[in-house]
Amino acid sequence: MVQDINAIEEALLSIFNYLGLFVFAISGAAAGIRRQTDLFGIAVLAFSAACFGGIIRDVLIGSLPPANIMSWEPLATSLLATAATVFFYSYLAEKLNNPVQVFDAFGLGLFTVIGVEKALVYGVGPVWAVVLGMITAVGGGMVRDILLAHVPMVLRGEIYATASIAGGSIAVAGYIWPVIPPQYTMILGAAVCIVLRCLTIKYHWTIPTVRVRKK
Repeated sequence: MVQDINAIEEALLSIFNYLGLFVFAISGAAAGIRRQTDLFGIAVLAFSAACFGGIIRDVLIGSLPPANIMSWEPLATSLLATAATVFFYSYLAEKLNNPVQVFDAFGLGLFTVIGVEKALVYGVGPVWAVVLGMITAVGGGMVRDILLAHVPMVLRGEIYATASIAGGSIAVAGYIWPVIPPQYTMILGAAVCIVLRCLTIKYHWTIPTVRVRKK
């Protein structure tokens, strides 16, 4: 079912990975600045948002030790994003209504397809590959929100995990039915996820919630 990863896919996945690490780290650092944590706290939140989704995925599929703690690049990328966010936060806040959510949307799409691809390479079935793609995408944000004592975004009724599932499903379909090269379905899956999430932010789309009447 899963074709060998060619050089183009490897390059694309590497680009997606570092872009995802960087933008998720920005979302974590920006959240720390908004909550007025110290510089160490900002760096911790940046690393958590960038790396913990991938760590959780790797533990679940048995890819140990997790890739994000086996090399210096993920930590360096999150620290670079931390420095950039601290330096440019005023500009970001002026140009974007909510820089945390905007950068989080891009990380969501990029990490979704990365998680799907790695799950498929490790022999995970299509349905669970989509689930692991979602976990890769939302895991870091959940850790970031928990550290800040927030209800994680994925549990607030917003179209968040749903956007990841949509993008992940497209990426998986590209491997099962390779009508076009898988790298194109990866790009399409990431784009669908990002666009859906950005539209959700703009138009305040939500998933119905259960409301209990108070007696």
